[in-house]
Amino acid sequence: QVQLVESGGGLVQPGGSLRLSCAPSGSIRSVGAMGWYRRAPGNQRELVALISSSGGTTYAASVKGRFTISRLNANNTVYLQMNSLRPEDTAVYYCRTNDVLTADWRRNNYWGQGTQVTVSS
Repeated sequence: QVQLVESGGGLVQPGGSLRLSCAPSGSIRSVGAMGWYRRAPGNQRELVALISSSGGTTYAASVKGRFTISRLNANNTVYLQMNSLRPEDTAVYYCRTNDVLTADWRRNNYWGQGTQVTVSS
């Protein structure tokens, strides 16, 4: 059973930085695209950033230039470096991994449990 283990959320002042990380547990052969989504109170879940298996990236317009997504394929970990944080970045952030191939040759997509990011003075 694959689970995504997220870490790095918390409370930060406006203008501050946080780094989120996420990795799947279990016996993994390969992982496709990996990404971060967020859901603010009263809003739908939205894409924040996505990185393909080859390193190509996509960002929401609201975070471009402030957030950086990266991945370390050796341990299937995806990171989200968040700089110049604003109160409107407050949300629960969810990790997403696509096309995860496990040791028993099963392929599936997974969501993390979510980590709270609060930007407030």
